[in-house]
Amino acid sequence: MNHGCIIMASGLGTRFGGNKLMTELCGVPLIQHVLRATDDLFARRVVVTRHSDVAHLCDELGIEVILHSEPRRNDTVRLGMEKMTGCDTVMFVQGDQPLIGANSLTSLLRGAERCPACIWRASFEGTPGAPVLFPAWTFDELRSLPPGKGGGVVAKAHKERVRTVEVSSKWELFDVDTPDDLRILQEHLASEIR
Repeated sequence: MNHGCIIMASGLGTRFGGNKLMTELCGVPLIQHVLRATDDLFARRVVVTRHSDVAHLCDELGIEVILHSEPRRNDTVRLGMEKMTGCDTVMFVQGDQPLIGANSLTSLLRGAERCPACIWRASFEGTPGAPVLFPAWTFDELRSLPPGKGGGVVAKAHKERVRTVEVSSKWELFDVDTPDDLRILQEHLASEIR
């Protein structure tokens, strides 16, 4: 199967006070952790962003990027989907989940290989979250989402087809929305090193 990946990096960072994706964590921008986790796993990978500094980083790293000024989440999904021609699945990965692991992403891909008709979600202790992998039969719905909505609408509409893969730690699904979130994550990483 040809697997595609759309890295969602278009949030305005309102609760953070600006573009959080270029804030450093362990010496590199937050989003670069996600880029590393997705390296070499997908036939197609694109970062969709409103931020020119994120686009510049992607250009430097040789990662396909769409820089846009569209206002809504559904626009971000649609723009990413335009680049997924020839893919059998598309995984949406959040740019602000820096501890998502390549092993968890690989487990989602293996799930799709076993059951290609299912929607696959990362989960911790039974609570589903992102990343989410969608099979080809959902693509038309993803391209025509209601204004302001994301892929969660499609997953909810077909909940009988949703399967989950447990990740190793709650930190993999932890997203950075506020400066406090970043501080909590930094403290967690510091305690892991001790």
